[in-house]
Amino acid sequence: MTTTTFYQDRWITCTEDGVRIRGYYFPWGTKTIPYTAIRSVRRVEMGMLTGQGRIWGTGHPRYWASLDPGRMSKSTALILDLGRFVRPFLTPDDPDAMAAVLRARMPPGAGEGDDDRR
Repeated sequence: MTTTTFYQDRWITCTEDGVRIRGYYFPWGTKTIPYTAIRSVRRVEMGMLTGQGRIWGTGHPRYWASLDPGRMSKSTALILDLGRFVRPFLTPDDPDAMAAVLRARMPPGAGEGDDDRR
């Protein structure tokens, strides 16, 4: 069976069914998030003290940064609200493209979170 891929980089793949995040769990586990579980997506600008310097894990118990050794060279992250305390903190290679896929595939009534761009 062939699965359509709407967005893909080394760590993140958006397929027909949901988002697959490689390296989310220790040591190398993949997390799959169905689009129906996403309540909102929030775009944030990162700095050295706000996620850019973190390769994996958390410095804040509310957010979990998936593995991305290239995060230091990126400036934008997407935070997914799944209705749970911990929210995935993702740094796709092309955040605009991934956000567009998420907006198109999220359930009706789900919204885009606050945009922290300055």
